[in-house]
Amino acid sequence: MRFLKPYRVHISLIFILAFCQAMAEVYLPTLMSDIVNKGILRKDTRYILEIGEYMILVALFNAVVITLTSYISAKVTVGYGSSLRTAVFAKVQSFSLRELDQIGTASLINRTTNDITQFQQIFTTMLRVIIVPMILIGSIIMAVSKNAQLSLVFLAVLPVLGLCTAVIGKKSMRFFKAMQEKLDQLNLIARENLKGIRVIRAFHQMEGETQRFHEASKDLTAVSVKANLTIALVMPLMMLIMNAATLAVLWYGGKFIGSGSMQIGDLMAYIQYMMQIIICIVFVSMMFSVMPRARASAERIQEVLALTPDIQDKRQGRSGESGKGRIEFRNVTFSYPGAERPALRDVSFLAGPGKTLAIIGGTGSGKSALINLIPRFYDSQEGSILLDGVDIKEIPLQSLRARMGVVPQQTVLFGGTVADNLRVGSRNAAPEEIRKAAEMAQAHEFILRMEGGYAAEITQGGTNLSGGQKQRLAIARALVRRPDIYIFDDSFSSLDFTTDLHLRNALKKETSAATVIIVAQRVSTVMDADTILVMDQGCIAGMGTHKELLDTCAAYKEIVSSQLSGEASA
Repeated sequence: MRFLKPYRVHISLIFILAFCQAMAEVYLPTLMSDIVNKGILRKDTRYILEIGEYMILVALFNAVVITLTSYISAKVTVGYGSSLRTAVFAKVQSFSLRELDQIGTASLINRTTNDITQFQQIFTTMLRVIIVPMILIGSIIMAVSKNAQLSLVFLAVLPVLGLCTAVIGKKSMRFFKAMQEKLDQLNLIARENLKGIRVIRAFHQMEGETQRFHEASKDLTAVSVKANLTIALVMPLMMLIMNAATLAVLWYGGKFIGSGSMQIGDLMAYIQYMMQIIICIVFVSMMFSVMPRARASAERIQEVLALTPDIQDKRQGRSGESGKGRIEFRNVTFSYPGAERPALRDVSFLAGPGKTLAIIGGTGSGKSALINLIPRFYDSQEGSILLDGVDIKEIPLQSLRARMGVVPQQTVLFGGTVADNLRVGSRNAAPEEIRKAAEMAQAHEFILRMEGGYAAEITQGGTNLSGGQKQRLAIARALVRRPDIYIFDDSFSSLDFTTDLHLRNALKKETSAATVIIVAQRVSTVMDADTILVMDQGCIAGMGTHKELLDTCAAYKEIVSSQLSGEASA
């Protein structure tokens, strides 16, 4: 409801206009009754013209009111949908990686787009049919005033309509919820295939993936057909009931006219009121029939909005903006949600400003898990992580991450120019700062070779660049920020040895006063670090310089011997 607060005046105006429209709709059959009874039957042309002109004015007024109602309703629903979509997107931005993994990327995209669109469409319809209860009440009052005995027809019609609406609504709710879940699965398959098109083509799996998509599409089609067939029953049933009620009214109304207790004009007006009543009931029934889909979408949207992120700022947190970027792990243990064993166990180390800490280890040893804890992408279950002596859980996320320049293991670039991508690190970066960062990241030369230079367009995901070029741009993006702490998560793996060497030499000058943490697989990348942390199955197997570890750490010596010659490893 908080999203409707800016539109309270508009909604109030819609209610006023709906009331005016209802009065006009209810009054027109009475005018028609007067024309028949007092004009046509008495052959009074002057009276017919007078009432006819009045009916035209009422109809024109009704048309203006309907137009205004539609315009204001559209404005409210579009604004409401925009606010809701923005709120869902902002909520997703606050999620930790745990919540993102829990719901799934494909489902979040579907909830932010399709589900909100479905709910918005139903909301538009709801605003436009606010008039229906008013017309229904007014028509019932006028119909009873014309002939109370004929109104007994409604006593037979209403229970049937209510039963049909309840049965169809209950059945369609199950189908619509399943339909949204099938749509999630279809979006997931489509997203995976588009993202992994190179792998699919390389292994010639186009036919198998097409079949997989076809099966998901068939499942969605089957559920959609069942849902729509259920909804399609509404109109025929309502029309059947409406026509049967009309026949009953004509039958008994004819008897009343024959006995002289009712005039022809009153019967015609009564039939009009009955039509309005049944049409209103049909509208209400249809709303109840389509409400399950809106309810299913609303529940999925509410699930996102109601989800409380695991990682949040404390109400009275400390700024954490002072200091030079000293990171300390104290007995940290961390497990991924649902994991059988911890990814990190009792990890303790210190990384200070002006020093480089390198982390090396085998696949699954916990290197990336360790890195993800520093900017609080995840939170540890035990132990503490300190930034300049302050627990990072006490520091606001914005302040914490503002002091870090993170280059993730999976390089992510956005659609736009080279300069736009580098400015993600610092929105206010000047052109000379961008150029300097690119030069240090060894990216300046290949950028100039691109058409347009720093104004060259990068496709979504950076698919028009090589792996090494993407990594260098990601490193330049972090350098533009000039943070206190640099975190490179296996960010040199796609670089050749020469470029790797030049880049690390340039980094030494730029990051001489900052804390640098490097995760790498190659010994040549880490061997010059001030401290090397060797990870093995979530634990620290060794810590020291390259030469110290060669003498004290069997795991490190094994890594070195597998990559370097005996002479280089000594």
